Amino acid sequence: MSERLTSATVAEKAIVHSELPRLRREPHELFEKRELGLIEALARPCEGERGAVAQPNIRQDVDRTFEMPSAFYVATVALYLGFIAMLGIGFATEGLLIPMAIFAIFIVGLFAAPGLWLRVGPKPRSRALSVGELMRSGIQTNTGLLKGRDAAVQMMVLPVLIVVWGGAVLTIAAMVGA
Repeated sequence: MSERLTSATVAEKAIVHSELPRLRREPHELFEKRELGLIEALARPCEGERGAVAQPNIRQDVDRTFEMPSAFYVATVALYLGFIAMLGIGFATEGLLIPMAIFAIFIVGLFAAPGLWLRVGPKPRSRALSVGELMRSGIQTNTGLLKGRDAAVQMMVLPVLIVVWGGAVLTIAAMVGA
């Protein structure tokens, strides 16, 4: 994502420090708004009056895809739901029916909310990478370029370990119960 920042964009958003000494104010006064007194508030022009300068509405194009392939998110949800299904079937009792259903609803909801968040607002210019593109070109992170295989391993290691842990718990329970 950082490769999309141009020097013009950075310069536009930057605070110009050469102007700071000229102001001769306390540093915190530059960034914090001070409470207005009654006289100052009455003397200040209201929004919409003549002389008031309207601030432009600058739209930021926000990349909400995180560039990771959707297949990894789907696989993560499937592995988490598989873990819940394994435990629900392995320890099938009437008392666990409602908690397992609640866990499944929460997992679906917690992954569906960001999926809906992607569709908010105008159509984004960016899109998520495909699995093939990720494996060929990798992904840029804060610490540098990460190979596609390494990114896939980092994203999938926790869901896979949780499913393996669930299988181990069922195996131990079966051995103890036998």
